Amino acid sequence: MNSSPQSQNPTPEQAPRPSDRIEPDVTPDLTAFRQSFRRHAAGVAIITALAQDGTPVGFTATSLASLAAVPPLATFNIARSASSWPAISETDRVVIHMLGVRNRAVAEKLAGDNALRFDGDHWYPGPHGLPIIKDVTSWMVGRIVERVSVHNNAVVVVQIEDGEVGDDDAALLYHERRYLTPGETA
Repeated sequence: MNSSPQSQNPTPEQAPRPSDRIEPDVTPDLTAFRQSFRRHAAGVAIITALAQDGTPVGFTATSLASLAAVPPLATFNIARSASSWPAISETDRVVIHMLGVRNRAVAEKLAGDNALRFDGDHWYPGPHGLPIIKDVTSWMVGRIVERVSVHNNAVVVVQIEDGEVGDDDAALLYHERRYLTPGETA
């Protein structure tokens, strides 16, 4: 059997991209996956940005992670079908808000109907006109340095440029489809 050098060493155009290798339904039953992540407690954050027309957009997220301290980088994930994705895909900057227990109501509001997320006085325009959620434990303005498409989702990498620390509070966690606060020390 003859194989050409091209078939053994594909050109960059022929090589599959990492996002092409992910199959959406490789497991017929995703129950274990879903249950596993429901049982994984995660901190709750809010990501906000401005749409091109200046309209505030935002969402509640549990996928926030610190990527590096130098330079200060953070990541979050977003479905490319999410109502906030068009703004996130086109903007240069976002605000990442860390939440405490006192912020449960605003976390629920920004996880709800996208048309109602900025109705009320729970936010104000901050640096670059970006929406800042009031009374959070901290917020950070970051410049988007990379968007990595992974199947129907994106990993967004943000370099932190500015921020402010608010009053301390017990962490707001999301676990088993409920908002919780940390209990006893293990």
